[in-house]
Amino acid sequence: MPLRRIEHYNIHTQKLAETVSFYDRVLGMKPGERPPFPFPGAWIYLDGVPVIHLVDVSGTYSTPRAGLHGTGALDHVAFEAADLPAMLATLAREGVAHTQRVVPRTGITQVFVEDPNGLTIELNFPETANAAG
Repeated sequence: MPLRRIEHYNIHTQKLAETVSFYDRVLGMKPGERPPFPFPGAWIYLDGVPVIHLVDVSGTYSTPRAGLHGTGALDHVAFEAADLPAMLATLAREGVAHTQRVVPRTGITQVFVEDPNGLTIELNFPETANAAG
């Protein structure tokens, strides 16, 4: 179940267009392809990697972080991981609650846990890519 690298961070924003524009104009990062999640947002890429995931909470879609600013708008940090069965066994052994979903179109399995401070950690398992379809 080794972690491989940090993958992305996720921001809940009421200023989606402004945020995308900032990362493009100021930092040279480009918006790009995003899986068809059932909630609005955008992905921002650096060197071909989607390192910032934005969730649009300005309309009818809302989360507990809607309206927060600064680090309160940070939703989660994600890591690429390996060996999904071992991770699930560890979580069960340690009694750590988690949620799991499969990314539409890619088939990558995501596992979400909370650290003791309430920060959500997302673990992405590319080994499961397209295994669902």
